[in-house]
Amino acid sequence: MRLEVKNLDKTFKIYTRGSIEVKGFNNINFKLKKGEFLSLHGPSGAGKSSILKTLYRTYTTTSGNINYYKDDGTVIDIAKVDESEILKLRKEEVGYVSQFLQILPRVSAVDVVSQQLILKGESQEISRQKAKEMLDYLSIREELFDLSPLTFSGGEQQRVNIAKGIIAPKSLLLLDEPTASLDKKNTIRVIEKLKQLKQKGVAMVGIFHDLEAMEMITDKIYELKRV
Repeated sequence: MRLEVKNLDKTFKIYTRGSIEVKGFNNINFKLKKGEFLSLHGPSGAGKSSILKTLYRTYTTTSGNINYYKDDGTVIDIAKVDESEILKLRKEEVGYVSQFLQILPRVSAVDVVSQQLILKGESQEISRQKAKEMLDYLSIREELFDLSPLTFSGGEQQRVNIAKGIIAPKSLLLLDEPTASLDKKNTIRVIEKLKQLKQKGVAMVGIFHDLEAMEMITDKIYELKRV
């Protein structure tokens, strides 16, 4: 077991609207094993992205449990632990790939991607070489490697974002529409990389609007409805 979500609820309080309460999602329950991919599926407004952000603890929960099982047998309830433990989990165990690339300006594409390996102890030289190989695989032209991705097209930025998220994979990976801006060729390449991560035991929870891409990688689907 890698993740067990039990009776998870989230209600948002909108202070600019007189503190009215809006239900984000309710009664979410699922289990995820090592090497499994679970897709969250449902209409817009059903809470898919909010669930991912809650698993990453960007959002706090209203109620419920998010039990994360470490390799040493320790169980951590992401919904309950303090911020220092969450920061440690994000650094060592749980990764998140959002729809948008968020980086410092003037940092090159190679450095954005290679930094993830350097943080895990790889040398700068080896990390940069692996980053270049990953960027090349994801169809980023070599002449762009040393430029800031903030100058790239939307699709190119998304591919850099994916490279950053998967080059040094953690035990649990959360993916919010990783192929949204990609053409079919690059979508297939991303799916192939995710399949390789599955074979290494990485557990993943993801959102796809591309149903064909979702079916290529998914082991099980969690259906959601608007609350």
